[in-house]
Amino acid sequence: MSRTVGIGHQDFEKIRMQDIFYIDKTSFISEWWEAEDEVTLITRPRRSGKTLTMSMVEKFFSVAYAGRSELFEGLSIWKKQTYRDLQGRYPVIALSFADVKETSFAQTRKKICRIIENVYAQYDFLLKGDLLNEKEKRNFQRISVDMEDHEASYALKMLSDHLSRFYGKKVIILLDEYDTPMQEAYVNGYWDELIPFIRSLLNATFKTNPYMERAIMTGITRVSRESFFSDLNNLKVVTITSDQYADSFGFTEEEVFRSLDEFGLSGQKGNVKSWYDGFTFGKRTDIYNPWPIINYLDTGRFGAYWVNTSSNSLVNRLIREGDKDTKQRFERLLSGGSICAEIDEQIVYDQLDDNEEAIWSLLLASGYLKVLDIRTYAPDLGRWTQEYELTLTNFEVRVMFQNMVHKWFGHAASRYNDFIKALLEDDVRAMNLYMNDVAMTTFSYFDTGKNPSRAEPERFYHGFVLGLMVELSDRYILTSNRESGFGRYDVVLEPRDPGDDAVILEFKVQDTEIEAELADTAKDALDQIERQDYTAALTAKGIPEEHIRKYGFAFCGKTVLIRGGDEISR
Repeated sequence: MSRTVGIGHQDFEKIRMQDIFYIDKTSFISEWWEAEDEVTLITRPRRSGKTLTMSMVEKFFSVAYAGRSELFEGLSIWKKQTYRDLQGRYPVIALSFADVKETSFAQTRKKICRIIENVYAQYDFLLKGDLLNEKEKRNFQRISVDMEDHEASYALKMLSDHLSRFYGKKVIILLDEYDTPMQEAYVNGYWDELIPFIRSLLNATFKTNPYMERAIMTGITRVSRESFFSDLNNLKVVTITSDQYADSFGFTEEEVFRSLDEFGLSGQKGNVKSWYDGFTFGKRTDIYNPWPIINYLDTGRFGAYWVNTSSNSLVNRLIREGDKDTKQRFERLLSGGSICAEIDEQIVYDQLDDNEEAIWSLLLASGYLKVLDIRTYAPDLGRWTQEYELTLTNFEVRVMFQNMVHKWFGHAASRYNDFIKALLEDDVRAMNLYMNDVAMTTFSYFDTGKNPSRAEPERFYHGFVLGLMVELSDRYILTSNRESGFGRYDVVLEPRDPGDDAVILEFKVQDTEIEAELADTAKDALDQIERQDYTAALTAKGIPEEHIRKYGFAFCGKTVLIRGGDEISR
């Protein structure tokens, strides 16, 4: 009989006591313990099982769970007597920053102080008896949401001291989702205020803490050492490209397929793999995010479960406001291709607006991209570097990005759809009418980067091409040659149905020193198609010239003029 599938459970004790569906990951405990690293930072995409793993580690080591053998009986960790003897032997301080998603530094600081205050409340029994002197008791009671910065930064170190004296053992500290406040600080503009506060807290807790035995931090990203890890030279960092703990987070394909067998879904293995396979941790491929698998086991229906579990506002903004090269590379990803990028796994949030490579590093760390290959070489710059070949993780992620592009035109959806219809019907007059409406409504939406240029519509028309790719992907194979000339960007729509016409679009920004009228620019765009013989690839595939339509798009600010090849010839 198959076990009960429970959605959203992150408490190890509850899962075990209620026999809720669980895949044994307790081997992580022995692997981590035997590594003997003082402070371990593990980064994994969201919903990879980080919080459940931290709960498992807490229940295994915490003195509060001493003698709770029923939680681990039958699991891999319980096969070794050494670990049976270790269970329940350490004081554990466990806290999470997962809910610290405030819009200001003041509120974030209060939220973190509240979390620390709640941790202290679990150990208020320390105020009884003579373990603490009167001064220590007063300091204990000052821990609150309104405590001073110096009290907040020292609070977890002070609690470690008290617990180690009470139990006669140094403490294990577990901090889950450590980077959530940093992401919110970047998005909401209070990064510079938050960093000194967080740096002091982490340094006192994890570096200058003689009462700590070991610690684990988890998060999605590895925030740069320069931001606040500069003092933590005792940190062991395990990212998604590390081999360590490669199968401890997420489900392996073997685990997924056994689960499908258990729930009578063996015949769906191919579809499940198509939808949800794709994560790679270290050299371990075919890792599945647990969240969509558990939801599929529960419902028996395919859907974009993982990508809909939290806001994708940061990713949306970075791609939407990205420059021409960012959108071109994103097009290749969206069309099923791959890109190459230099990846720095130390995310520097305050460089995301200016450093394109940092965007791909964030997307990789967040689970939206996976590594196909890593090549090390020494370029002419005289330094060794690694180039990563990246592609979208799986079909579920592709669906998410397609929906994201749809929403870019959401406030002009009807006009955008009207334009698509006019394009398919070769109605140039309607194309001009609707395209200008779309450009007027959405131009500023795309051109809101850190250094926007109101004179050049590059962000808009590259976003527009992405929209075409999504809207017409079922009917056309869309490719773009991505000309390097200023403002040029040609697009080819190759029909999947032989009965449809092929379409070539050429974009050109007006150069007022050369082209007096926008119509001249549109004509030059059409001439570009002829000069460069863009029809050759289509005719080589057997598409007759008479079934290849050509359009020149001319831009001047928010004004667009479209001319068709037949119209010019007439």
